[in-house]
Amino acid sequence: MVQTKSLEIGVKVSAKEAWTVYGTLLLAKIAVEELPDQFSKLEVLNGNGSSGTIIQVFYTPGSTPPWYKELFKVVDDVRLVKEAEVIEGGALEQGFSYFGTVLEVKEKEGAKEECIVKGTIVYELKDASTPVSTDGLLTILNLAADYLIKHHHHCN
Repeated sequence: MVQTKSLEIGVKVSAKEAWTVYGTLLLAKIAVEELPDQFSKLEVLNGNGSSGTIIQVFYTPGSTPPWYKELFKVVDDVRLVKEAEVIEGGALEQGFSYFGTVLEVKEKEGAKEECIVKGTIVYELKDASTPVSTDGLLTILNLAADYLIKHHHHCN
């Protein structure tokens, strides 16, 4: 049975500007760069960040599993929605038969220079005792928000 867990964060830039990170390869690059205790390397195996892109993310040496491959199934620059799925390694070797994420960026009503980023983990468990947490997703979304504030440019 497919299940979901979601969370939302506020980001103090426009949705258009936030999408330049959340909707691109930059999100994975920031995660790998800012979390060296968890990730060691990112390789783009196919694509440029649009739908169909496949990335391979390597955990730090000694981690089990050592890496995962992720497919960007949907990257919609109009609706500001990105859907990705782990296609090999990672969560699929840790009790999940399916593991994906959906990111949605929306303008905050009444605030031109603010947006809401909703992250959803979509998963199916092989083993019901496998713990499911949004903590890792929250960390990555917040790292990207911090990056956006630090590198803020007004997009009109």
